[in-house]
Amino acid sequence: MYFAALLARTEDGWEASDTELDDVETLSDLADLAREASPDEDTVLVLIEQEDAWFGVVRVDGEEDPRIYVSDAAAAARSSYGEILLTDELLGRDPGDDGDDLDALDLDGTEDGESDDEDDEEGADGGDAAAGTGEAVPHGPVGDAEVLDDLGVSEKELRSMSGDAVGEIAEALGASEVLETVR
Repeated sequence: MYFAALLARTEDGWEASDTELDDVETLSDLADLAREASPDEDTVLVLIEQEDAWFGVVRVDGEEDPRIYVSDAAAAARSSYGEILLTDELLGRDPGDDGDDLDALDLDGTEDGESDDEDDEEGADGGDAAAGTGEAVPHGPVGDAEVLDDLGVSEKELRSMSGDAVGEIAEALGASEVLETVR
């Protein structure tokens, strides 16, 4: 079960809104959705959690690039919503690095279907390594753990959250009541 909400900081405090992520396909789409929640370019937080598996915080401040924190990248990678947050940059990969470019191909002269026994043995291991490269998502947190520092949630507190992390974040921000109205 997923829960996603937007918390927009205004002059009057935090405003919460439930959000559907069905039409969101990229981080850019998510950032645009967040910006729409605050026409004054105030801070907007997108809080996403999958029950007891992982949570993510996306912070959008005006037109700045979104700042992202994901509590467990491996768990989030198994989620369509998590995949939106796990950008190449966040995971430390080169953009578009899918391993299919010509520089990554092993052209050893046996491309015409020829092979020798040593290459077959190495090929089995090499195939696994190549497949693992595409799935190299770390277990544990990734991203900007200081994303909420100036709002009263330290890196240490954020990293230690589990269970109802979205509720804990909202409580620390003084926004638990407005969050509960959209839950």
